[in-house]
Amino acid sequence: MLVEMNAPFRPPEHADRSMIDKVRKLLAMAEGTDHPEEADAFARKAADLIARHRVSESALREVNPDELEIAELDLGRGAYVRARFHLLAGIAEAHGCLATFMTEARGTVAHVTGHRRDTLTVRVLFTSLLSQMTHRAGTERRATAAATQRWRRSFMFGFADQVASMLQSARDEAIAETDDPNSILPALRAQDAVVRDYAGQRLGRIVTARPAAPAVRDGLRAGRQAAAESDVGRVRLRGRTAIGTGS
Repeated sequence: MLVEMNAPFRPPEHADRSMIDKVRKLLAMAEGTDHPEEADAFARKAADLIARHRVSESALREVNPDELEIAELDLGRGAYVRARFHLLAGIAEAHGCLATFMTEARGTVAHVTGHRRDTLTVRVLFTSLLSQMTHRAGTERRATAAATQRWRRSFMFGFADQVASMLQSARDEAIAETDDPNSILPALRAQDAVVRDYAGQRLGRIVTARPAAPAVRDGLRAGRQAAAESDVGRVRLRGRTAIGTGS
């Protein structure tokens, strides 16, 4: 988990209000569209503006970025729900958050617990990567509908695995670049416990889900390769991300 080790990051006092409003609109458009290509474009643009103009989560929401919260995301129904959650969980862990899910009448709902500054980053990156993953998987066909579904599902799990690995590597590099990496690790473990305790208090008992169904090997391999070529936000200790290729 990544946390600010000194004072929380604050944008300049003269932050451009029009830029903040623009980012808010882009995020709303990314979450509101049913077209993966549009959601991806809006999310990438929002993430780019957040990084380049140093727009903080507190400026976007006008709340304390150090407060804990639980963000809710609908994952839908069907054969690909667990793969979507697998992608979300990897992104959340790399950004100091905990992802959990439950099945409700309207479908599967995920909860991302963490500091407000981190849950925003998770939402932006998940929206972008989910649309990339879904688009790439949707271009593949197999001999039967059942075989196509199995391959696409395996592709998504491979994609999610690779994204998690890339973000973990980026996090490790960010820690290694600090003045005293050894002093950060205990604080990260303590922060992990704080987030998990908060999730338990708000959501109740958290248990491990049953294992997902076996995946198709060539689908996993294709998904990992696709993720290696995708746009992934680079983890920063101050909660900032920079968009760049994953290769």
